[in-house]
Amino acid sequence: MGISSDQVGRQREFDGENMLGFPLLSDADRSVARQFGVKRFGPLPTKRATFVVSPERRVLAVIASETDMVTHADEALAALRS
Repeated sequence: MGISSDQVGRQREFDGENMLGFPLLSDADRSVARQFGVKRFGPLPTKRATFVVSPERRVLAVIASETDMVTHADEALAALRS
């Protein structure tokens, strides 16, 4: 699943354009971002991070890169495979 601070309508539009194939959740008040330590102030309200979470709800990996989305995908897949 993906979570962002975008409103639901914007997420629907984004999913329609990109056909992601997974649910997007809206964290408009940024409470989830705060709990995961990725909330910040300024024009970009949230740091870009990927969390790989096990079925037991354990965080297996945290990938943080503001510019390299390939890194997020590659490292998340590596964490899932290990």
